[in-house]
Amino acid sequence: MKTVQFDTFGAPDEVAECVEVEDPGAPQDNEVSVEVEAFPINPVDLLTLSGRYAVIPDLPAIPGSEGVGRVTAVGKGVAQLAPGDRVLLLGRENWTQRKRLAVDQVLKLPDADVLQLAMLKINPATAQLMLRSYVDLQPGDWVLQDAANSGVGTNLIRLAQQQGLRTVNVVRRRELVEPLLDIGAEVVLVDGADLPHKVAEATGGADISLAIDAVAGEICDRLAAALAEGGTIVNYGLLSGRPCTVSPYHVVFRGISLTGFWLVKHLARMSHHEVQTMFTELADKVADGTLYVEVEQTYPIEEIKTALAHAARRERAGKVLVTPNGPVVG
Repeated sequence: MKTVQFDTFGAPDEVAECVEVEDPGAPQDNEVSVEVEAFPINPVDLLTLSGRYAVIPDLPAIPGSEGVGRVTAVGKGVAQLAPGDRVLLLGRENWTQRKRLAVDQVLKLPDADVLQLAMLKINPATAQLMLRSYVDLQPGDWVLQDAANSGVGTNLIRLAQQQGLRTVNVVRRRELVEPLLDIGAEVVLVDGADLPHKVAEATGGADISLAIDAVAGEICDRLAAALAEGGTIVNYGLLSGRPCTVSPYHVVFRGISLTGFWLVKHLARMSHHEVQTMFTELADKVADGTLYVEVEQTYPIEEIKTALAHAARRERAGKVLVTPNGPVVG
């Protein structure tokens, strides 16, 4: 069978290779065999391949933070799943055609768009947990975020809207404004030195207590200036490649706090039941159309280098996914 593998760190489209490996074999007790239907290429995957992620794998390694597949066989003791069930892959090393897994490493999914389900594990969960874990938000409250056109950003807009929250969304390019308004963003602003003024003007001077940041760098200070006293900035990414910068004025005199979010740590603190409940809730939102992320293109696993180069482009209109066993339907 085919899998993606890398034995050195570097430019993702240069170090990743599609290689032939042995089939994982039949499932043992309390295991399932899964045929992987689709997996997205996320920033975490690009960072892992380049050796810049928080967790550095032993080499050679198989990348892949997300994936979805169909159960093809179950081992003795597995009663909750059957061949044909679609499942979310809760672990890593998902860039492959087939896997053999412990039954607690998969989660049964409802019928829904396969490509959307393949993107369920990281972005929707990140958006949901950041909305719920730092500030006690009430219906009608405002949330400020940058990188609003990202996978997390669009999920956050949709989840916030369903929860009665209003969003101020910051982007880098004017052509991104209308698409975000179309999916339910109340306010979309192009970043600039006058961002705090534009936020105040657009919201009628509302007290905003939570800002979500994926960019880092100097924009953190502009987010801080737009927050009410005692507000919180939650950083979950480093798109700028620069350290988060917040003026001591905002920290000392206005009580603005800066903290970080890492999904891995949050999931580790949750019980298995809590994780299953969250992902089941999010999967249902995918099934009913509440959660949806634009897909720009899909590739076969043999074209992983081209797919990675595409995913690394700064200006895209959607996610890049791979369907390792051929095109998927439904």
